[in-house]
This record gives sequence, structure tokens and C-alpha cells, in this order.
Amino acid sequence: MNKLPLKTRVQILNMLCEGSSMRSISRVCDVSINTVSKLLVDAGKFAATFHDEKVRGVTASRIQCDEIWSFTYAKAKNVRTAKSAPEEAGDTWTWTALDADSKLIVSYLVGGRDSEYAMAFMDDLRDRLANRVQLTTDGHRAYLEAVEGAFGADVDYAMLVKLYGKAPEGPQRRYSPAECIGARKDRIEGDPDIAHVSTSYVERQNLTMRMQMRRFTRLTNAFSKKFENHMHMVSLYTVWYNFIRIHKTLKMSPAMAAGISDTLWSMTDFAEAMDAVAPRPGPRGAYKRRYYT
Repeated sequence: MNKLPLKTRVQILNMLCEGSSMRSISRVCDVSINTVSKLLVDAGKFAATFHDEKVRGVTASRIQCDEIWSFTYAKAKNVRTAKSAPEEAGDTWTWTALDADSKLIVSYLVGGRDSEYAMAFMDDLRDRLANRVQLTTDGHRAYLEAVEGAFGADVDYAMLVKLYGKAPEGPQRRYSPAECIGARKDRIEGDPDIAHVSTSYVERQNLTMRMQMRRFTRLTNAFSKKFENHMHMVSLYTVWYNFIRIHKTLKMSPAMAAGISDTLWSMTDFAEAMDAVAPRPGPRGAYKRRYYT
């Protein structure tokens, strides 16, 4: 069976993580769009397993959580009139939990924004931490029950509730959010240090997500057509961000700063690790020969 050279696969994966669209990658790398899509699926599945195994026992002091919006196939308001819209079409939210010191993405979850996803997200975050932390979230009410159910009293938890003024008027109202005129810091559980109640780092990381993944770009036709591909891209991005990308401030990868990796990974290392666990491909036509004998 034919297989892309390692160099080409590494180039495709790097371009996916640098914000290139799948069709532009297929043109630059001279491969079919189906090849790019299949590699994304394979890499996303491996990346999800890689993150699940490697990001464990994280020692942190401050964790910041936030959600970032995108959509699959069509925006929620257009799903009803969209042609052949799949069941998962509509708004798609990515939950992220960031260590404020090492900038490590400790946990992430792709799906809806309701209490069920909030509880699953907080349960996963709790399982990856090695110690009691100070936790800060935005004012999303679903966090209240989720944090209580996951951590109980074993957390110093505060909410940063942003206060917004009047929405802009005129044509710019469609694209410009209301002005943030202040923020309120509410202690919810334990004894959080009010000076460190912030979501600035995780919000900045969310901007990096928008810049590095083409399907997150606003006001373009670059959106996910399949929910599964969206999840695979987020999983690939998370490993790239944690283990491969050098953080400009830290001068190392977040995984190294968090103490869960001794070395800086490269995309070549990642692709070789994929190959090491991938099943050996059989000869072409093997299925047909078995079927007809």
C-alpha cells in the first residue's frame, strides 16, 4: 500500500497547525483533499490519546477556564433552513483549562455549552491535577454545579463576572460586542487570592486557537463541515501547543514548563510516534481476495 513520505506528512501537519486551509494544503503539498482529511483524522485520534496519557498528575497553583465559540456546518440560527444539515450542525464550543504559570492546556472538551458538558469538563480537569488549585472561570452559571460536583470543597474557586455597557448601534452592531466597562470578582469556594482572579491567560490562548486553526476564523467561509474533524483538529492543536510550539515568554514548551516533558518535541517526533502504534497496512486488494475465496 502506498504511504506518504514522512516529510510530506510532517509538512501537512505543520500547515494544519499554522492556520492553512485543507484545500490550500492539498495544493501546496500536491496531494488530494481526501489525503489531508484522512491524515487529520489519524493525527487527531492519536493526539487525543497522547494528551490523555501524557497530561496527568499536573502540579499547578492557578487554573483559568474559558469557552471559545465556533460552529459546525451552519450557525445555530441557520441550521433549520440549511440543506442536508447533520445532527451535530450548529454552535460548537471548545472548553479549555489553562495553567496560568506554565501556560499548559490541562484539559479541553469540544461540544455544547450546557451543564452536562460543564460537568464532564470539570471532572476531566480534576482527574489531571495533582494538588489543590485556585480556579477561576467566567460568569457562566453552568460552572457552579460542575465545580462543586468535581472538586467539592477541595478548591479555591472564584468567578470573574464581566460587566458590559450598551451594545453599539448601527451596522457595526453585528460584528462589535458591547463594551466591557468592568469586572466583578466573586468568591465561590475556599479562599482564592483575589489578586489572581483572572482569565486573561486562557483568553489569550483562545486567541491563539483562532489564529492557528483556520476553522475558528470569524467572518470567513473557513468553518468545520464535520463535527468529528473539528474535534480532531482541536486535539492535534492541543498537542502542538503543549509539546511542540515554543512559548515566546517561557522560551520552552508549556509541557516542559509544567514538568511533564523533558524535551521539546517536533512534528517529526509526533509523526514517528504515530507510525510506531499504527497497524501495518496490508497489500492492496487483500479484502477482495478474502471476500471471494
